[in-house]
Amino acid sequence: MSNWYLIDLVGTSIFAISGALSALNKKMYHDLFGISFIGFLTAVGGGTTRDIIMGAHPIFWIRDPNYIIVIMLGVGIAIAGRRWWFGQLRRPLLFFDTLGIGIYTIFGLQKALSLEVNNWAAVLMGLMTALFGGVLRDTLVNDIPLIFEKHVYATACLAGALLYVLGKELALDPNLNFLISAASITLIRLCAIRYGWTLPRIGNQ
Repeated sequence: MSNWYLIDLVGTSIFAISGALSALNKKMYHDLFGISFIGFLTAVGGGTTRDIIMGAHPIFWIRDPNYIIVIMLGVGIAIAGRRWWFGQLRRPLLFFDTLGIGIYTIFGLQKALSLEVNNWAAVLMGLMTALFGGVLRDTLVNDIPLIFEKHVYATACLAGALLYVLGKELALDPNLNFLISAASITLIRLCAIRYGWTLPRIGNQ
């Protein structure tokens, strides 16, 4: 297994944890199928939508069963850990979601570029990979999706994606470019949570 493949599997598991924690936050303690389903959609929703739009078949998790395995592991970790070390679920949910969007914005962008789409379309595919699973998760548990909240969220993904494209154009080492870009997304999002960073309002309301 390559390092990038392992990171991809870890990122998938992180998103599955995020989805399962969101379900648990809604007191779905006795609905194992519901928890697993939300974890699954959170983990693969964005990447599946990206692959469908770009015509990348077979879709990644259908081709490789390891993705299903790490999703189930992630769901199991969320269920087992909710009492032992996660404590209040809101903060770990935001933490795992933040790790996920940092990794998958750049992974989605890289996959789009590997299929020779233009840079702007690749940026959009990166954002879709990172964000659409969370939109599905929040919609299913009857929350306002984080992408629509006032705090900096999608903007962090956009900034990291543009940074990656800039690094690519400057011939920066791909591994270093990935780390810098994904870390910048994570850092911006964590700072937004910590310090309440918000985007300017449009209008007076």
